[in-house]
Amino acid sequence: MLKFYKLNIEDKSYFEKYISEYEFNSCEYCFANLYLWRNACEIEYAEFENCIIIKKKNFEGKTYFMQPLGYKKDNLRVLVEQLRGYKTEHNMDYLFADLEKFFVDDLLNCYNNDLEILEDRNNFDYIYNTKDLVNLSGKKLHNKKNHYNQFIKGYNYTLKALNEQTITDCLLLEKKWLENVNEKDNFLNHEYEGIKDLLINFDKLQLKGMAVCVENKVIAFTIGEKINAKTAIIHIEKADPSYNGIYAFINKTFVEKYFNEVPSINREQDLGKEGLIKAKQSYKPFEFVEKYMVF
Repeated sequence: MLKFYKLNIEDKSYFEKYISEYEFNSCEYCFANLYLWRNACEIEYAEFENCIIIKKKNFEGKTYFMQPLGYKKDNLRVLVEQLRGYKTEHNMDYLFADLEKFFVDDLLNCYNNDLEILEDRNNFDYIYNTKDLVNLSGKKLHNKKNHYNQFIKGYNYTLKALNEQTITDCLLLEKKWLENVNEKDNFLNHEYEGIKDLLINFDKLQLKGMAVCVENKVIAFTIGEKINAKTAIIHIEKADPSYNGIYAFINKTFVEKYFNEVPSINREQDLGKEGLIKAKQSYKPFEFVEKYMVF
């Protein structure tokens, strides 16, 4: 029988011991991302066959398992059959979701292609060339370079590390940002609570962060981390849009300051939201991390 536990900050080292066995390219299996959405997505975990089994609910209320952490090809069928039984008993919506291609291939080999697999396009992660984000060169990013220059010429700004004082100011900025959103939904409320958790546990999660100040007031902040030798992830990016060019500035400056040595930047998914699609496509991704669901 699977016994599930709620995810908490003390689970970080335990999870990362298993996560380190793989080279995930998506944001889904980064512990900080799991922790950020643990309440919104009701993330829980169990132990079975020396693996971590993660159960999750997406923003549409659909329940599923993520890839088992620590699985081996020779025990994969045992794991899947156990999870299939649990899914049926608890009326879950999918068997698996948030899957990268390598796990889907292992499933197909195990079940001789006899599986129903769907692409989850709204959850594809956007991947960008680091040099493109730093240099903003070429015709395709000319508009972003103009926005960046507009900010640095228009404001007397300072950059600050995230500490106890700036974290408090970042939370005030995020709360103000949320209050000014025209169309509020549960996603944004959950995001606010998750951002608060990340900021409060910033040091424990070993994240990188930066705040931008104008006249000693925090007007933007961003949080990310390096997940492997090739990729860094930008988890959070918030700003007061009344400051012209601030988003272009914080995007370029954070990557340049903290992640210049990695070749690619993952700016996560668009969730099918029109505003996010437009914003993420405007930086011209060079590829996507594809994700899949299994019924």
